[in-house]
Amino acid sequence: MLGVILNVITVIVGSCIGLLLKKGIPERVSKAVMIGLGACTLYIGITGSLCGENTLVLIASVVLGVIIGTLLNIDGAINKLASKIEGRFKKEGKSVSIAEGLISATLLFCVGSMTVTGSISAGITGDNSVLITKAMLDLVSSMMLASSLGVGVLLSAVSVLVIQGGLVLLAGVISPFMNASAINEMTCAGSLLIIMIGTNLMGITKIKVADFLPAILIAPIISNLIPLFQRLV
Repeated sequence: MLGVILNVITVIVGSCIGLLLKKGIPERVSKAVMIGLGACTLYIGITGSLCGENTLVLIASVVLGVIIGTLLNIDGAINKLASKIEGRFKKEGKSVSIAEGLISATLLFCVGSMTVTGSISAGITGDNSVLITKAMLDLVSSMMLASSLGVGVLLSAVSVLVIQGGLVLLAGVISPFMNASAINEMTCAGSLLIIMIGTNLMGITKIKVADFLPAILIAPIISNLIPLFQRLV
């Protein structure tokens, strides 16, 4: 768990630095940074989405995922939770909510091959090198994100602890199912959500990204079921 703990610490430290920097940034500059951050997020999402190997897996994952997410009202639940503390941190005239910062940062920090392979490697072999490298990258990323998206980025440290920590603890159980193909499909689905975040940050769309979150879990499941189905046919 050393790599996970270090990653959580770097997100907290980076977020705190970003929040301090945020106080001295004029609003017009902050808006410009938000657009730039959105463009960078789009690039990250597009790059990750190219990892997908089967378009049908992506389509099925996204469709099933948003159906489940909408029925469960995941976005509403997250926003309801965030609203309980939002009044304490959100200043009048600010357009970014805690929920938006939390969801955006969680996806950027927890989606991708480094998260999965690094956590599984740490859980099975005790090798934390991938997670330590990721932690250093997240230190810089959290600084930039928090300076624009606010305290929600700081709260994403909890998501990093739960998701990566869970993967480390369950590494022995999930490793047989998280082959290269499954990881690629999960990364592709998650990256599509990151693209949605990018368009939201740029003010182009107002997508309830949280309702699409189940797609990330469904993608590797479908990827593992396809070979079984092919053998049966």
